[in-house]
This record gives sequence, C-alpha cells and structure tokens, in this order.
Amino acid sequence: MKFTNLTRRTEIGANSYFIEAGGQKLVLDCGMHPKCEGDEALPNLKPLQDQRLDAIIISHSHQDHIGTLPVLMRRQPRARVFMTEATAEIGNTLLHNSVNVMTRQREEIGTTLYPLFTHRETDRASDLWQSCPFRQQITLAGERAQPRSNDGITFEFFDAGHVLGSAGVLLRLEGRTIFYTADVNFDDQTIAQAAVFPQEEIDILIMECTRGDMPSPPGWSRAGEERRLALAIEEAFTRGGCVLIPVFALGKTQEVLAMFYKFLRENLLRDCPIYIGGLSAKITGIYDRRAQVSRRQLMRLQLLGELRPFVLNGQTIHDSPARAGRIYALSSGMMTPKTLSNIFARRVIENPRHSIFFVGYADPESGAGILKSSSTGQEVRIDQDESALRVRCHLDQFQFSAHASRESLVQYAVRLAPKKVVLVHGDPPAVEWVRARLSADLPNCEVIVPTPGVELEL
Repeated sequence: MKFTNLTRRTEIGANSYFIEAGGQKLVLDCGMHPKCEGDEALPNLKPLQDQRLDAIIISHSHQDHIGTLPVLMRRQPRARVFMTEATAEIGNTLLHNSVNVMTRQREEIGTTLYPLFTHRETDRASDLWQSCPFRQQITLAGERAQPRSNDGITFEFFDAGHVLGSAGVLLRLEGRTIFYTADVNFDDQTIAQAAVFPQEEIDILIMECTRGDMPSPPGWSRAGEERRLALAIEEAFTRGGCVLIPVFALGKTQEVLAMFYKFLRENLLRDCPIYIGGLSAKITGIYDRRAQVSRRQLMRLQLLGELRPFVLNGQTIHDSPARAGRIYALSSGMMTPKTLSNIFARRVIENPRHSIFFVGYADPESGAGILKSSSTGQEVRIDQDESALRVRCHLDQFQFSAHASRESLVQYAVRLAPKKVVLVHGDPPAVEWVRARLSADLPNCEVIVPTPGVELEL
C-alpha cells in the first residue's frame, strides 16, 4: 500500500493524494492552488505520468479540492470519477466560474496557459462524474460492493459536516482500512450539522490539520459568537455605517445568511438590505433546492426566499457605493484582488463609520489576512495594482470556522487509535502542532508528515 502527497508543499494548496494498493490506483481530490498561477496552480501530477488510474474520488467542491479535476481527467481518460450528488452540482457551477476567472486572467497576467480547461471540457467532464450516496460501499468499477466479495478497493462516503455534500472517504481492501477525513467539522454550524464519521478501528488515518496552530478561544460557543456578531452589526448601523463581511461563495455565504435569518427572527437585527455576489447566489440556490434532501439544520429555510438578498456582479459592483444600514456579504473570503469583496473594501477602509468583519480563515498574505492583522491608522495595500489605504474603519474577527478545531481532531484520532496517521492540509506550524500532540498521545502510532512528491510505503 503506497501513498504519495501530490500537493506541491506542506500547505493548504492544490490538495491531491495518490494511493496504490492491491494493484489498483486512485487519487483523492485534485485542487487548484488559490495563490498560484498556470501550472503552479495544479497539483504535482508528475508521479502519475506512467500510471493508469482506476478512480478519482472528490471529497467536496471547494476549489482547493476540485479546481483542476478536468485537467486530471484529460490526462487520465479511463479513470472513473466519484463524488456525492451535491458536490457534483456545486462543483459543476464552480468549475464553470473558474473558466470565466481564468479567461479574464489570461489578459490580466498575459499567460497563454489560461484557461487550463474550457466550458465545453467542463461539461464533458461533469457528464462522466458518478454521484454516490453517503454510507454505501462502492467498488472502483462504480458498482455497489457485495458482502464478502473480492472487489478490490471499495470506498464509502461519510458526511464531513464542512459544506453541503462534503465527505470523508473510507477505503477498504483485504481487511485493511484507510480513512481520509478531507475537510471536516465536528461541531454543528448554523446550517451544516456536525460530521458523522467512522468510530470503529481504522488502520491508517489521513487527517487534515487546517487549524492546528489555532487554539480554541477559552469559553467560546457558537451561540455566543453569533450574538456578538449581531451586536456588532447593530453598532455599525447606529454609527451610520455599513458592514462588509468577506465570505467564500460556497459554505460561508450560506452560513452567514442563515445567521441573519436567525437574528431577524430573534429581533437581534433590524430589517436591512443584504447584498451577495452572483456566484454566491447560484450556490445558495443549490442549498435551497436541497434543503429537505440533505442532512442539515433549518431544513425548511429557503435563504433566497426569506432574505431576498440583492445580487452584485463584476459590473454592478462598480455602481454600488457603501450605503449605511446595509450588509455586504461578498466573496471572495480571502479578498483576492479584483473580487467583489476586495473592490468594495476600498470604499470602506478609510471611513470610520463602516465596519469589516472577518468570519473565517484568511491566508496571512491575502488581502483579508493583511487587513485582519492591521491596526487603526496603518496604511495597507490589499491590491498591488491599487494605491495604499489608511485603515480607519472598524475591524473585528469572529470564529465561525467550517474546519474542526485542533483539539477535536486530536480527540478523534485518539479515539480511533490507528496504526498510522498521515497529516495533510495544513501549513507547517499547524501540521507540526498536531504531529507533536499525537506523538505524545498515541505512542504506539506512527505519525507521518508526508514529503510532497515522495512515495510513502504504508
């Protein structure tokens, strides 16, 4: 049984992992690096050059896990591709949006490599995806596994509680088990329910470490954090300002909209106009359509129908001034240059009446990361093509991560007591904290930080 980390560095990047066992070969996820361009945005696919994959299994539809799937499918045309039904619907939407973004970037950065794939190729790729339900064993040939049969590797999806459709992947082969957590949350969110993962003994655990360098705040509770956000929004409105909340189009947008719905019901928030982006609106529509057929909180809630948010896009954002008494929940969550949240932030940063609230992870080098770490009066540049701005607006951070806390990750690994743990999806300090803690708590377990691109014998 062999494992190769195809992510180019120990980081949260273009996540992808190659597994070979019992003569069968598969890849878990095939993401796009959020900060790199061209070939550097791809996973390291060189170890697959002389390989013929049997399957590609996608855990969920965030770009860092599905973003370059059409490229891998082009290079591995015989590989079957599996994901949950919701991941397929959302993933198709996000990949088409990615083509649009790459087409614009072709002119902006002057690369002929973009787009890495086309709309037509995305359509052809998505037609080949096979949607699989949770909690059903499937063979790599795409058939339902039969009890006590010799089907080679089988896989089974478990709800990861991260975003709609997200899954952990349990692999079985000849009595051995590998469990890949992918991105997981062991706590309930406003919409997403906590993960339901295997509790039996696992031989090898491949585990994410996103929040490994972030201790849980003492006394934190989601209900308390939600109330703190509601009060902060009301304070901004009382000052005569607006609120900008940078969000990811998938997951965080729907979570904050659900919070606003609860605030309105509990009279914690006055009725006010809410603005979201076009991609966020498309994905929110998918959440609404699947409200009663997915495992979630607030099953009957139709976000678009109840909140009636206004929708901004790349054209209308330029004609949308920052108006008092309004909430702008705009992507991207990292405030990447040229995105709605970055463009709008430039109208807010220098005005002391307005507020920018951060509700999730931001890379320290991203626009959101730079702004989060700034102080009042400091000059910041959130787009290298634009002038620096002096911070005068109110800034605050709220803990609504869709990733498991480091404490709950360790607790889960200790409960399973696997023979080996492979740590992925984390920056070096995060991975190192989890490695050190597990090495102490599981002395009979081999804890591995896989060197990118190097084959590991499991």
